[in-house]
Formats: sequence, C-alpha cells, structure tokens
Amino acid sequence: MLLVAWVAYRKSRGEVATRDGYFLAGRGLTAVFIAGSLLLTNLSAEQLIGLNGSAYGFNLSSMAWEVTAAVATICMAFIFLPRYLAGAFSTLPEFLNDRFDDDVRRLTVLLFMLGYGLVTIPSVLYSGSIAVLRLFDVPALFDLPYSQALTLTIVMIGSTGALYAVFGGLKAIAVSDTLNGMGLLLIGLVVPLLGLSALGNGSVGDGLHIVANTHTEKLNAVGGPSDPTPFATLFTGMIFANLFYWCTNQYVIQRTLAAKNLAEGQKGVLFSGFFKVLVPFIMMIPGVIAFHLYGPAGSEGGLPSIDLAYPQLIRDVLPTYAMGFFLAVLLGAVFSSFNSLLNSAATLFCLDIYLPLKQRQGAAVVDDKQLVKIAKRASVVIALFSFVVAPMLQFAPEGLWQIIRIFTGFYNIPVIAIVIVGLFTRRVPALAAKLAIVFHVVAYGLLKFVFDDWVTIHFLHLYAILFVIEVAMMLVIGQLYPRRQAWTFVRSDKIDLQRWRYAVPCAVTLASSVVGLYLLFSPIGLVDGISVAFWPLILTLVGINILVWWNAARQEFALVKS
Repeated sequence: MLLVAWVAYRKSRGEVATRDGYFLAGRGLTAVFIAGSLLLTNLSAEQLIGLNGSAYGFNLSSMAWEVTAAVATICMAFIFLPRYLAGAFSTLPEFLNDRFDDDVRRLTVLLFMLGYGLVTIPSVLYSGSIAVLRLFDVPALFDLPYSQALTLTIVMIGSTGALYAVFGGLKAIAVSDTLNGMGLLLIGLVVPLLGLSALGNGSVGDGLHIVANTHTEKLNAVGGPSDPTPFATLFTGMIFANLFYWCTNQYVIQRTLAAKNLAEGQKGVLFSGFFKVLVPFIMMIPGVIAFHLYGPAGSEGGLPSIDLAYPQLIRDVLPTYAMGFFLAVLLGAVFSSFNSLLNSAATLFCLDIYLPLKQRQGAAVVDDKQLVKIAKRASVVIALFSFVVAPMLQFAPEGLWQIIRIFTGFYNIPVIAIVIVGLFTRRVPALAAKLAIVFHVVAYGLLKFVFDDWVTIHFLHLYAILFVIEVAMMLVIGQLYPRRQAWTFVRSDKIDLQRWRYAVPCAVTLASSVVGLYLLFSPIGLVDGISVAFWPLILTLVGINILVWWNAARQEFALVKS
C-alpha cells in the first residue's frame, strides 16, 4: 500500500495546481491508466462479496451486470466519447448546459450530488468496511464492540482513501487504481485456482472436473423469472442501466474525459470491457466452488448466509502469508471507488455549481489555484459527511441494497434519456429535458413507493418502459415546441481526435467474447453437458473474428505500403 501511494505521489507531483491538472489529470491519461482506473472504480468489495454470494446461493445469472457492460463500453468508445472529447467537456452537466441550458445542468448536478452524498459514497465505505470486518474479525482483533469497530474501520479506510482525492487529484487516483488493479487481477486468478485445488484434494484438474460436471445448474447464466437477474432483462432495462453507468455517470467517465487523445481513450475504454468479461471467472466461480465445498446456504454444514461464501473461501484457501497482500488489494478496491466518487463530487461542485455562480456574480476569470483550493475543501467536507452517514447504514442492513437500487433508479434513466436525445437531435428544447426529469422522479417514486403492491414488474423492465416514455415525450415536445435555432456542436481542438485504427476489430472481439461467455454458461454449453450446437457456434465466432482482424491487418499493410 505504501508502494502504491509513493508511485501515485511521484506520478502526480506538480500536476495538480491547475484546473485541468486536478480534475482531468492534465488531459494526459493513456490507455493503461484509463482501463486500470475504470476497472478499480467499478469493482469494489460489494462485487467481491455480492457476486460470489449470488453465485453461491443461486447461479451465474448476476454476471449480466458485469459482462453486458462490455457492450456499453463499445457504445462509449464509438458514440459518446468522440463527442465528449470533441467538445472538451470536463463534466457531463457541462455538456447538458451546452446542449440545453443551465437549468438542466443544475437539475442533473442536484441528482448526482444527492445520489453520491447520501447513498453511493457512504455505501461504498460501509460495504468495504463490512468486508474487512468479516475477513479479518476486527472486533476480536482490537477487542471492540461491533459498532465501534465498524466506525473505526470506516474512518480509517475513508481517511486514507481521501488523501488521494484531496491531495493527488485524478492523476493520483488513476495511477493508484491501475497498480491496485494488477493486484486485484492477481488475487482474482489465484483464489479460484486455490479453491479448485482444495475441491480436488490438491488437483486443480479434478476440482475443475467436479465444478464442470456436478450441479451444473450453478453454472447457468441464463436466469429464469425467479433468479436474481432474469435473462429477459438483458434486453430491456439492463441496456439503459449499463449505458448510464459507463457512458454518462460522472465518476466513471471522468477518467475517459481526461484521455490524452481519442485513440488512447478508445483503447482504454475497450480494454476495460475485456476486464469485465473476466469478472465471472474471478468474482463468481469462487462462489460456485464455495457451494461445492460447503453445501447450500442454511443446510447442515452450509454457510448461514450467502454473503459469507467469499470470505470463508479466502480464510480456507489463501495462505496466511498472503492475507496481508489480499487486505491491501481489498482496501485498494474500496479506496478506488471512494476516492473516485470524492473527486467527481468535488469536480461537479466546483465546475457546475461554484464556477457558474461566480460567473453570474460578475467574476470574469476564476483563478485555477482558488478553484483547486475549493475542490480540496469540498472533498474534505463530503468525506466527513460520509463518515457520519456510513455507520448509520448498520441499523438498516436488510434495506441497504434495496435503498441503493431504488435511489439509483431515480436518476439513471432520465440522465441517459436526455443525453441520447441531446446528442442525436438538434431542435428538442430544454423544456423537454426538464419535464422528462420531473416526470421520471414523480412516476418512479409513485411506482416504487405508492403502487408497489400492484406494479410487480421487475425493476429493470420498469427502467426500459420509463426510458421509452421519456424519450417519446421529449421527441413530441421537440415537434410541438422546437428550439428557434438548431443546436450546433462546437468542436474544440484541445486534443487529437483521430480514432484508433484497431477500434472496430477490437470491439468485434469484445462483443464476441460476451456472446461466447453466454454460450459457455448456458444449456448450450456447460449446463447439463456440452450440446452439439456449442462448438459450431464457437467456431463461427472465431471465424468472424479472424476475418475482421485479417481485413484490418490488410488495410494497415496497404496504408503503410502507400
């Protein structure tokens, strides 16, 4: 952990004095740091515990949240990122201000800040602290009551993570995320191998044979109606939830907005998609292994809770000498999500609240040093606020994940709806975006809190229905009350906007990996034995990729020759 901190300090030293340096790493992030930071920002203790628990208690259907995100990264690389970078936007609300007006900007900032401050940041701290408590038995270690041990862990983790966001800015976060990401991938690959070895009495091959041939229903990613993630939701609300997260969520896209050029940004985003395809192997297969080792949850010999699957497996298979490294990786994952949220919340506050306010008051220019100073103070205030809120979540543990899911639903769909309409239309007015936001908040609140006994539709299907209604509403308003002057996109020349020449074949391979993974973990693949259709379908995917890459190589050769 000290090594990561030292490297992050060395890499970010002298680059946080300016606005772009602090908020956007000087617009100089390369593909490696973008991909590493995206990976660690997205993956935290919640996924380590929750996804493995879901695999242990149910099956692999919840991998949809991770694997289908690869499709969203393709959309980000080809549709959203080129437009964001062409306009040199620092935040998503800044783009919405350019496309609609300042009121739309303020509404989205309000939604983001409420979501980050009240739910997302405290829950990241809380879930990370719970993971540390479960894995290392902190109350017994320090002889403290559970509540005090939890509060102590939250403050220690939060204070350490805040140092990166407050003093190092986005560059320090991206560097530390990348180094911790390497550790996470190492641990993520080692734990399943050790688990398979334990299951096979010392033989990884025997353990793999057991997992692949017994209780194969645990390997089914095609979820039914009673599973945590029904397969049908992949084609409705899951699409828009992932598009929001990977294409418009400020704390995720901020490192892509800091890309050195479009090619590096596209490489980083697409590489992060390949990491998402690995998630089932490093964050769900251990849960399946735990099922074979311990039996079903609640049964004789089984674990009392599905959330204990990964912690128990770690205790049983990871050597004692490696536990410190695992703790560093686990804390690194928590730090990443926490400090990324802090940095993004401070960015939103400074660039979309403080700066416009100063400009309305008549300030012609706001000094960069003053802006960075305000950002650091805002980060400290937000961190302290999260230290107060996070421990309170222990008093409603059963409702924690429900609260997170419900609150996210208040702002993810209207944001992605207005961004898509804003990008692909020219005359839809700001009024349409405002009405869509207000309609969604009211309609979603009524459906989730008032009519929830009658409206039993899966919340992901509800996302899709509301998205369609809101887009249709905005398009109708655009026809009835169009802007007097069509919106025109003003390009900026801050960075090179030449596309990565291998972006298309890379995207095809990524999409093929998603399809191949679903073929593997389905009744066509491992579930009930490999079917006759499996290998022809896999070979078809391989053939498509060979053709695409051969064509790309041929074009590159012709270009070099000319």
